[in-house]
Amino acid sequence: MPEEESVEANRGGGKHTAFKKNYGSPDDDEEENCCCKFFFIALSVLLLICTFPFTLWGCFKVVQEYERAVIFRLGRLRSGRAKGPGIFFIFPCIDTYRCVDLRTVAFDVPPQEILTKDSVTVSVDAVVFFQVSNPLSAICNNDNYIRSTQLLAATTLRNVLGTKNLSDILTDREAMAEHMHHTLEEVTNPWGVHVERVELKDVRLPQNMQRVMAAEAEATREARAKVIASDGEYKSSKALKDAADVIASSPAALQLRYLQSLHTISAEKNSTIIFPLPMEILGAYVESSEGLRNRKGFEHECKCK
Repeated sequence: MPEEESVEANRGGGKHTAFKKNYGSPDDDEEENCCCKFFFIALSVLLLICTFPFTLWGCFKVVQEYERAVIFRLGRLRSGRAKGPGIFFIFPCIDTYRCVDLRTVAFDVPPQEILTKDSVTVSVDAVVFFQVSNPLSAICNNDNYIRSTQLLAATTLRNVLGTKNLSDILTDREAMAEHMHHTLEEVTNPWGVHVERVELKDVRLPQNMQRVMAAEAEATREARAKVIASDGEYKSSKALKDAADVIASSPAALQLRYLQSLHTISAEKNSTIIFPLPMEILGAYVESSEGLRNRKGFEHECKCK
């Protein structure tokens, strides 16, 4: 029994809601014109018997596994649930029915021009997935539940995103879609419609806003690149200083480094040989040049005196 109930729940659209009519008034008399009702039913049965078996072919109807039939007898909804799937019987001339598809329906919300909270105009479109959870409510409480859901989705998209900033729309799409989903579900529940999922497809910005945001992003990246390069230079200079201290503590290390460089150059089949010039020689030359200049300046002063 529990398995049969679960199968029936899945056939009925997944999420069941009890049928509650949203029309008429409490003073409606459901037992009004009972005599006429029984007369027409009897007349229909008599017609069926007189025209048997020809009329019998029009009395049996078949609905698919994913469909349900809502039957009206003399304009009144028949008590019970919707019929189907499979075969069902109707009386000729007095019974009419409408089939409802229980499969998931997807539709695109047309692009909406939305003015965000921070006064930026964006164009946003979305996609909505829904299915009928109660065929009786879908037929009796709404004249066209598909069109009504589409119009409600477009209006809800404008209302929800119009209260958000541009940064929130670009970064929190899932939260916006979830908010829109709950809003649609609350309104469409009396219609017998279950909204399964809402997704924001695309957010299109004006061309001038795209250029401004691109320039801002480029400037941010350049600033970050300069900071990273400066940090790298600082770390490399610190590493070079530590290496120079190690080489200074052992003079033979500089000669080994020189031989290693020569080995690297020769491995590349390069005819260029670089001989390093010790900085001590340049230092001695600079010191001798400064001493000679000082000496000449001292002699010139003596002559003047």
